[in-house]
Amino acid sequence: MTAQDSATAPMTIAAGSGTALAALGVAAFSLTFPATAWALEGLGPWTVTTLRITLAALIAGGSLLALRVRFPERRHVAGLLVMAAGVVIGFPLLTTLALQTSSTSHSAIVVGLLPLTTAACSAVRTGARPSRTFWVAALAGAAAVIGYALLQSGGTPTSGDLYLFAALLVCAAGYAEGGRLARHLPGWQVIGWALVLCLPLAAPVAAVAVSVEPVRLTAHAVTGVLWLAVGSQFLGLVVWYRGMAEIGVARASQLQLAQPLLTLVWAVLLLGEHLTPAALLTALAVLVCIAVTQRARS
Repeated sequence: MTAQDSATAPMTIAAGSGTALAALGVAAFSLTFPATAWALEGLGPWTVTTLRITLAALIAGGSLLALRVRFPERRHVAGLLVMAAGVVIGFPLLTTLALQTSSTSHSAIVVGLLPLTTAACSAVRTGARPSRTFWVAALAGAAAVIGYALLQSGGTPTSGDLYLFAALLVCAAGYAEGGRLARHLPGWQVIGWALVLCLPLAAPVAAVAVSVEPVRLTAHAVTGVLWLAVGSQFLGLVVWYRGMAEIGVARASQLQLAQPLLTLVWAVLLLGEHLTPAALLTALAVLVCIAVTQRARS
């Protein structure tokens, strides 16, 4: 083995580890919409959103307290607040509202735009400059998703689509900021502190929402909320931010192009939804974009 090989081997291992962690995060996120649909069977949208945040924040806070983790430096607080607003509150609330009128499969395809919006936010925030090939492939995936959404809605975005597009913007900003912070703090602490910062707001709103909105504690509703809190809101984000720290925000975000296809599978298996040819073709199109973006060097 040459000296150059010895130097590049650790980088290759780190890249492989980062990709695997980010992929685990995507797998966890792919269950978010089906779990939300289950939760909405027995709970209102505000109850679902605030309960998932509150439960996840209690888990995160307990972990931070047990391990005696010190509060982040002041220079990191602004980034944590941006991440909390986008990833912890904004995206869950807006997508939950969207799923009241949009199907899980439709919402999953629209959220396929998230990699492009995340890469754009990262480029603006961190100064990253992905290659031209990267952007061409990402834009191609975005075009396929937009075309699908307009086809399904007869050429005019629905209220559910508007909720989803807004969710993409706030989540992308949170992902980009969280990916930057994960270079300075362990990934689990990044999401942990963001959740804890939201607890004083989420807990009181959850108490009000439970008293105002209808509550039917079915097996689906309870399972859905628990997965949203533990799997999507905490564990999934822990491995996701760790992966982004190792391979970069832009490259990790493109792994999410696989998320719509995975969610479509769950929509069929768990919700009994029927997929249209357009949905399958769009999902396959974005999968092709994954291969291109993952090979494109920044």
